[in-house]
Amino acid sequence: MSTSSHRRSLVALLAATLFSLGVCAADAAEDAVVIPPPAVDEVASTGTETAIFAGGCFWGVQGVFQHVKGVKSAVSGYAGGDAKTAQYETVSTGSTGHAEAVQVTFDPKQVSYGKLLQIFFSVAHNPTQLNFQGPDRGTQYRSALFVADPEQRKVAENYISQLDKAHVFPQLIVTKVSDTTGFYPAEAYHQDFLTLNPTYPYIVYNDLPKIENLKSLFPADYRGKPVLVMKVKG
Repeated sequence: MSTSSHRRSLVALLAATLFSLGVCAADAAEDAVVIPPPAVDEVASTGTETAIFAGGCFWGVQGVFQHVKGVKSAVSGYAGGDAKTAQYETVSTGSTGHAEAVQVTFDPKQVSYGKLLQIFFSVAHNPTQLNFQGPDRGTQYRSALFVADPEQRKVAENYISQLDKAHVFPQLIVTKVSDTTGFYPAEAYHQDFLTLNPTYPYIVYNDLPKIENLKSLFPADYRGKPVLVMKVKG
């Protein structure tokens, strides 16, 4: 078992223990943060756009974006490293340069890149945690944005600066903004993991609260039926 898998197994055991003690998963999971929308955003264009987000285990990040209106697909995968090392067990060593990431294809007339960033920073992960998210440790769990063009970079960097100046988080944001050099879809068993495994303790403890927070904080952007990889492929 890889170090990453071992840690997730430990989290699953912890969650099961908490359930037996009557502790609610939502109480144990990290709270969402109410943040303002970006002051600088892209101008809506025709067609679709693609953006890559890394914020810890891709199961939860994918699950959140799959419930956002205007998102056409959200695929779990790896970004930041080479194609030859883009396999889960190899990435889990933390030595490949890859981050677990989610490639989001969206309609900018329905949801802007700035809105996706707001959701990402608010409910999908904690952008102040350096090289970890919750129970998962390693550079593969870092907070990162892989931008497709200068416009995305401008929006992302301006928004990070805006949030830091407003002190909406107790610590500074550590999210790194980098150009996209490649995205490699993860193995099939990682796709749609949240939807397909809603009772898996790791999901219950860490990720389902994110979906509830999305629904609560962004009701106009939430959709109950997620867009799934298996249906997009079908």
